[in-house]
This record gives sequence, C-alpha cells and structure tokens, in this order.
Amino acid sequence: MHEFIVSTKNDLPDAVLWVLAQAKGQRKIMLYGEMGAGKTTFTKAFCQHFGVDTTTSSPTFSLVNEYFFKNTEGGREVIHHLDLYRLKNLEEAMDIGIEDYLYDDSYCLIEWPQIIEPIMPEDVLKINIELIEDSMRKIVIL
Repeated sequence: MHEFIVSTKNDLPDAVLWVLAQAKGQRKIMLYGEMGAGKTTFTKAFCQHFGVDTTTSSPTFSLVNEYFFKNTEGGREVIHHLDLYRLKNLEEAMDIGIEDYLYDDSYCLIEWPQIIEPIMPEDVLKINIELIEDSMRKIVIL
C-alpha cells in the first residue's frame, strides 16, 4: 500500500504528480472517501495539472462534467469527472453510459465508484482519501 500525506492545499500539485506516477499511464481513477474527504478538491488539482482553464466543480447533480485541455502534441483531450453518489443501482449507471467512460482513452475520475465495481475494469487506479486531522488528508493507493 502506498500513501501520500497532504498537509495543506499547497501540497495538492505534488499529490497529483505522485498519483500519476503510481498510475503508470492508467487513466481511470476511482476516488473513495467519506463525504468532505477531498475527492472533488483532488480532481480540481488534477485538472489544474493538465492546464484545464475552466472552473471545475462537483458533478453531484449533473453526474458528469467534462474538462478539456491541450496535450503535449497540441491536441485536445478530455477529463471526465463523474460523481455516482446519487445513483441507486448499477442499472442507473448503465443508463448514463458508464461503460463508455470506463473503456475510452480519456482520463476519468469517478467519485463514489462502489456501485460500478461489478463492471469496473481490473486495471483502474483506486484511491482512498482520508481526513486525518484538521485539514490534513491521506491519499492511499488501494
């Protein structure tokens, strides 16, 4: 098990770099953690790392947000950010096209992924974000 301690929000860029190094090219990142642990905040830092210049926010009500950035070759890529908290079952996830997000080539960060575990690819990166004290967080690769 690998972990990274985030003492302040200023540590988030380093946390993103650490997660990307642990991912070894994997683009599907499952974010676990209790309400308020920092899943959306981590996603904001992730998007900033790639130069996303639009406002990032929680997709709790829209379910999916898309953020665009230019890759190193100058092409346009997308980061999908999903929040499955409001879904009641796997069928609802299938109805929003979850498989398209799980099996394309884009980055995809999914909050509250427990409901899709039966269809989740084996090679996803699973991260748990824990509140450890005050504003400190522990990011653990599961």
